Amino acid sequence: MIDPLSLLLDVQNLSVSFRRYQRGLAQTNLNVISDLSLTARAGEILAVAGASGSGKSLLAHAILGLLPANAMLSGVMRYDGQPLNAVRQKQLCGSEIALIPQSVTYLDPLMRVGDQARGAEKSAERMERQREVFRRLELPLPSERLYPFQLSGGMARRVLFSTAIISDARLIIADEPTPGMHLSQAMEALSILRELADAGKAVILITHDVDLALNVADQIAVFYAGTTLEETPAADFAAGPDALRHPYSRALWRALPQNGFEPIPGFQPYPEALPDGCLFGPRCELKTAACEQETPPMRTVRGGKVRCVHAA
Repeated sequence: MIDPLSLLLDVQNLSVSFRRYQRGLAQTNLNVISDLSLTARAGEILAVAGASGSGKSLLAHAILGLLPANAMLSGVMRYDGQPLNAVRQKQLCGSEIALIPQSVTYLDPLMRVGDQARGAEKSAERMERQREVFRRLELPLPSERLYPFQLSGGMARRVLFSTAIISDARLIIADEPTPGMHLSQAMEALSILRELADAGKAVILITHDVDLALNVADQIAVFYAGTTLEETPAADFAAGPDALRHPYSRALWRALPQNGFEPIPGFQPYPEALPDGCLFGPRCELKTAACEQETPPMRTVRGGKVRCVHAA
């Protein structure tokens, strides 16, 4: 039996770089994730929020061992207390760890979608589970016999969603699972993730839609330029900027439509041009000379974790 709130996935100081060629045979390393840390617990939904290019999907691929051959990793990843190395990733991927991918091209174009959702198990119980999930996601029963090219984009995304939640995985990584869905369908999809977490599974929900995630998430991890800036209870994000610890988290809150849709100047730095010290420093109104000396370490502040020298 799974112990509620037990630590299932622990990622500490993860860095990912890609070796690439420049002119001739000269090679350089492009750092795209630096010193990234997060934890996912059984019984909880961890929502990972941040701008495009902040490393959210790349983290999912690193956990599952889906990075290309020119990728180099450092840091520590542990699953259920044991190192999550390449051998263990192959053993666990698709069984104990399931991915709801962002792209519908992950569906096999030559297989009926009902068969894909059910996986290798062909029992009557599995078929009934698949049909129950299809009904909840507003996929009509005849759609199980269709091929991916016969589905709309929203239907294909809902089929992808079902393939992971029908499995017996203990850790589910949902990478932007709701775009293309009607609001009612998206809310139903997230409610299913909530049910799975309440049953003892750990869920990592990668999303741009912080508002939607707040309906189901227990924790929010805020990513920026390939690292974690803050891990906070979702209740703090819902409470408003004074409950948050990092200036970027507060800027995300103010950027929500109901909170004024307020932008901040500047843009997220490219991996080729990361600033010295704090990665958010060039856009931060609190920036001081201390912010440029080194990347601040993650530390515990008011019950959350934050990477900022000014957090209190």
